[in-house]
Amino acid sequence: MSIEVGSKLQGKVTGITNFGAFVEIEEGKTGLVHISEVADNYVKDINDHLSVGDMVTVKVLNVEKDGKIGLSIKKAKDRPPRQRNRKPTESFESKMNKFLKDSDERLASLKKHTESKRGGRGAKRG
Repeated sequence: MSIEVGSKLQGKVTGITNFGAFVEIEEGKTGLVHISEVADNYVKDINDHLSVGDMVTVKVLNVEKDGKIGLSIKKAKDRPPRQRNRKPTESFESKMNKFLKDSDERLASLKKHTESKRGGRGAKRG
């Protein structure tokens, strides 16, 4: 049976390196789960997530011509489809108007504060 891209398989972690974990899947074939494919969050040390001998579910990402198999643990997890927040979108013009108003207010505040610092005591006069 050939290993197909997109299929989910059970496997056993056979080795861990600083860049990922080797997982033995069916027929004695081994694939690599890159460290970026171990968990949804940032993985600094793969040993915090996996150990040799762990049974894991993996998804086949790719199968190279030379036989290398790319696997993912995080993509093998079943997740409900993400619901996008459907809020009314602002037009470009209204966003630009808000930006300009905010920008003008900041500029006025900056000018006010720099004007008050000029010509105070201790300033050299010409």
